[in-house]
Amino acid sequence: MIEQQTAAQLAAVMSDAPAPIYLRVKQAIISQIRSGIWQSHQRVPSESELVSELGVSRMTINRALRELTSEGFLVRMQGVGTFVAEQKAQTALLEVHNIADEITARGHRHRCQVLLLTTLAADSEQATLLDILPGQPLFHSHIVHYENDVPVQLEQRYVNPQLAPDYLQQDFAQDTPHSYLSRVAPLTAGEHRVEAVAASAGQRELLALGEREPCLLIHRRTWHGSRVVTAAQLFYPGSRYQLVGRFSG
Repeated sequence: MIEQQTAAQLAAVMSDAPAPIYLRVKQAIISQIRSGIWQSHQRVPSESELVSELGVSRMTINRALRELTSEGFLVRMQGVGTFVAEQKAQTALLEVHNIADEITARGHRHRCQVLLLTTLAADSEQATLLDILPGQPLFHSHIVHYENDVPVQLEQRYVNPQLAPDYLQQDFAQDTPHSYLSRVAPLTAGEHRVEAVAASAGQRELLALGEREPCLLIHRRTWHGSRVVTAAQLFYPGSRYQLVGRFSG
């Protein structure tokens, strides 16, 4: 049966990372959908087939399928089965780009320097941003992105470990945080807030800013379903970078 084949496919791509099993099941299913292996309207394996093929509990499978349905990846029809939902394109307002892709598209060379990659205990502000409890662990990264060896973005990012458990093991000199997070916890909602700020002395040095040069700051949060994946502060040199949005009526 096709369902048995797709269940076997899922077992083959299941990560063995130290994460909750239901989350690993979700990530594997999303990977199959995003890659086009599982097509829109295709019937997916039943709970019983997934339990048998993956060797996990029915409760785990039920939670994964229930959350994927609420997040718009699957459609469950009573008495008929579960199907891959029609995938809808994101609107321009919620579109989040990978800076490495933007730079490459201009015909320029991207590289980055990882300044910090560590685990922190969330303070009250960080906990509010990620919707976790104060004191819970979070991942923190600090990275400078360069375009043709000129610094164009300073990225400070907090990440929910429950949604991206392997974050600290990534080589972000080769693969940006955006790319990794898009694979393991694909964006379903986003929030941007932009302001002009006076850069600190350290930020001016990292971005090669003049003493009075303006700095643009984007506060960005992204969600996977109902959970916040990451909260980032993205600093840009105002004299060397512009933020462009396109809208249609």
